[in-house]
Amino acid sequence: VQLVESGGGLVQPGGSLRLSCAASGFTFSSSAMSWARQVPGKGLEWVCNILRNGRTYYTDTVKGRFTISRDNSKNTVYLQMNSLKPEDTAVYYCAIGTSPPYTYQGQGTQVTVSS
Repeated sequence: VQLVESGGGLVQPGGSLRLSCAASGFTFSSSAMSWARQVPGKGLEWVCNILRNGRTYYTDTVKGRFTISRDNSKNTVYLQMNSLKPEDTAVYYCAIGTSPPYTYQGQGTQVTVSS
């Protein structure tokens, strides 16, 4: 199983980023996928997930700002992040499943929101 995130970076408050996660080694189209994030000294925080039927769920702090989507033809899950806030700063991970603890997650991509 491989999960490779990309798209992180430095963005100003109010800005946008789009994260991607390329998946391989398992049946992607049959799997629920999640995005989670972690800041130093704290545990992994679930952000959102997308079920195999396309239904999506979000933690309250990102509702209306973040959108998770998937492209089963590309074995890729995306996270569109808009109206970013400094408190969104974290390492973002994609993972297989609906919520932590995850058996498989990627190596993470850093998102920093700062002016």
